[in-house]
Amino acid sequence: MIAETVCSAVAAAGLGIAVVTAYRKRYLTATRIAAYALVPLGLVMTGVVEWLADTAFSPTAWAGFGVLGLSWLLFATTRTVERRRGGTRKERKAARESAAPAATAPGASAPALGQASSSGQSPAPRQKPAAQGDDDFSDIEAILKKHGI
Repeated sequence: MIAETVCSAVAAAGLGIAVVTAYRKRYLTATRIAAYALVPLGLVMTGVVEWLADTAFSPTAWAGFGVLGLSWLLFATTRTVERRRGGTRKERKAARESAAPAATAPGASAPALGQASSSGQSPAPRQKPAAQGDDDFSDIEAILKKHGI
């Protein structure tokens, strides 16, 4: 009963502030204040405030919130462990199967074995793979050259 009275008083005070704001010709702000002021009144009229008051003093409801919190904690824990292990069991199995050595190199168009001997050509000289940092510096170098530095 007290909660309903407080919410009604807050709504009345908010509507009073909205009237004063509208009197100062700030209609958009007054409308926004009136909208916020009507929310507590609507909650009282729909019965949400009474439900919340009954829930706040109910041991069964608090036990239910505790069970929900425990459930959330278990979900969060399993998700954290799953991330550290690298996914679900199916994802780990798929990763092991895809990690099997392939017959071709990632950038090759034909199998690496037997390519040179079947065509009679000598194998092409291998290029030294660039380090990851070299690629970043080449971009920076190109930008500096573009600006004449």
